[in-house]
Formats: sequence, structure tokens, C-alpha cells
Amino acid sequence: MKKHLLITCLLISFVFLSGCANKEPSGETVKPSEEIKTTPTETKAELLTIKDYYAYKENTKYVYEGKGNEYASYNVFIDYISVNRVQLRSNNGGTETVKVLENKEGELRILLARGECYYRENLTQAPSSHVEVLLKEPLTVGTSWILEDGRKRSITKLDVEITTPVGIYKTLEVTTESKDSKTQDYYAPNIGLVKSVFTSNESEVSSTLSKLETDAPLIQTVRFYYPNANVDKLYFVNKQLSFKTNDITRLMIENAFKDLPKDELGKVLGTNVKIRSLYLNKDNRAYIDFSKELLSEMNAGSGYESLILKSITNTIGTYYGVDQVYLTVENKPYASGHIEMKKGEFFTVNLTNTLELK
Repeated sequence: MKKHLLITCLLISFVFLSGCANKEPSGETVKPSEEIKTTPTETKAELLTIKDYYAYKENTKYVYEGKGNEYASYNVFIDYISVNRVQLRSNNGGTETVKVLENKEGELRILLARGECYYRENLTQAPSSHVEVLLKEPLTVGTSWILEDGRKRSITKLDVEITTPVGIYKTLEVTTESKDSKTQDYYAPNIGLVKSVFTSNESEVSSTLSKLETDAPLIQTVRFYYPNANVDKLYFVNKQLSFKTNDITRLMIENAFKDLPKDELGKVLGTNVKIRSLYLNKDNRAYIDFSKELLSEMNAGSGYESLILKSITNTIGTYYGVDQVYLTVENKPYASGHIEMKKGEFFTVNLTNTLELK
């Protein structure tokens, strides 16, 4: 409950740097992270719109230092940018939370909030599961609105000077009030959220922007399983995948699968095999669909084929944190000369008799 309260109250909004661009995975070498040079703006808050705050820069890491609680410090990455929507991923050392924000009709809204989200998936077009207004035009003192849970949120001050390790900024103050607590969020033009202060029962917890890094990818450690037919076992290796904004997860996993860690391990995917789709369904099962080459390039007997399917199931299931994986080929249930799955029949994660590759 303590962790949940902090995520809800301290990470209530993320609004960041200017500029955005959609891209496909480039395969380029990631450059070392470097701090963004910023200059405090003197633009009057009353002349601005949400667009001035709803502005993001791809491949950027936002670091917030906290006071008053161990979970008040957190990092934010930009997973995806899509027209007027953005998907943000925050990590406070205890959990990862994904939120989708949208700028539409004079309001900045949270459309989706998903806690304990350790997998990477494009949710920008997913159905809204949580709608909360973060900002509302006109951006002038007195603009206010009531949230679904009864809290009141309003613009309370303009041009509040906030000092951070990144710079000194003139900010817009947005105050959220409930019966027993108050949160004050401070937004700077062309930067976004620079500070949040949560007060309750004379205690105070704050999060302040301390660093902005460019060319800073999201690094995820993913466990990949591979067959070893000589000993009839699966071996696993932990690989670090480097994701840039708008990189496609299924392609990254596909390429990583094809990179064999050692010669004695067998391949899982042939050279021309493609992962056509990959996602976590609302039934809490992972769904993966392959191109026809999964079968045509396998060239395996029943025993080795079983090891390959276990490798896929364990890798995808572990990544999404689920026990069942629905595996199809060209949108049809998996069927080969040895194994035939029925429609709706799932493969089950089984980690017994698996060893870490040393």
C-alpha cells in the first residue's frame, strides 16, 4: 500500500521535453548518455497552452531525486510517441509503472495507468482504463476541475520560481487537494514537470528533476532459453536489450533469439523466421505469431522440436510474467508432423530441468 500511495500521489503526471519523431528500429550503436543543456525560459505562463508542456524528446531519460521517502526518487523513459499521445515508463526502484497521456480538446489526460509493468509493449492505442485530467486550459490562475475520486485540481500560481539541479525555472503551479493531503506540481515551459511536493499530516515528500540525459536507451534484461539436444536440457542466458523510443519489441526479441550465445546450443529461430505479432492479452496470456518459416526452417525431430517450443514458451512467458503462451503460425494454431495444437490450446511455461549458461 505504501508503494501504491507514492506511485499515485508522487508520479501523478509526467510532462517533458520538446520535439518528437516516430521511427523504426535503426540498429545503430547507442551513444553514451550525455546531459541536455537547458536554458531557463522567461515566457509568461499565461500566454502558453498545454502544447508547450505536452512536448517530448525521444530517447531521453528524466531523473528525479526524492526527499522524504525511499520511493520519491525515480527515473522516466519515453517508450512510445504517437501523434498526440505518449507512453511513459517510470521506475522508482520498487516497481515500474507505465502511463499513456493524451493532449486533446484543451486537456492533458492520463488514459491508461498500469503498475508492475516490466514488459515493453505499445499501449498508446489500447482502450482507456483510467482517465484523469492533469492540465486544463486556459492555463490561468483559477482554472479548476474535480477528479473522479473527488479530489480538486486547480492552477494556483503562475511564474513560480523553482530551483533544481538542472536549472532555475519560472513554473506553473498545479495543486491537487483532498481531505487529508495536498500535491503541488510545478511545470516549466519546454521542460515539463520539474518538481512535485506531497504534504499530509505535516509530513512532506518531494521529487525534483535532477538530470536530463539524451541518447539514453531503456535497458531491459531478458532471459532467453536455448535447447541443447546432446543433454536434452534447456539453457538460459540473460541478455541486455537496448530500446530506443518507438523501437518494436517483437523485432528486438526476434533478433536476440537468433544470436546464439555458444555453438553447442541449438538455434530456436531460423534465419528467415519472423515474429509477426507479440502481445499480452487481457486473459493474462502472452500471444505470439510466427511466419511460416518457423516450421519450414526447423528441420528437427520430435524431441528437438519439443525443446525449441519450450525455449520459446519459457522466454516469452518469463518476459511477460505469465504461465501460458498461445503460439500460432500465420495466425493458425501450431501444427507440424509431430505436434499439433488445437485452437485455444496453450503452451505452458516449465522451468524445470533448465540451467544457466556459464
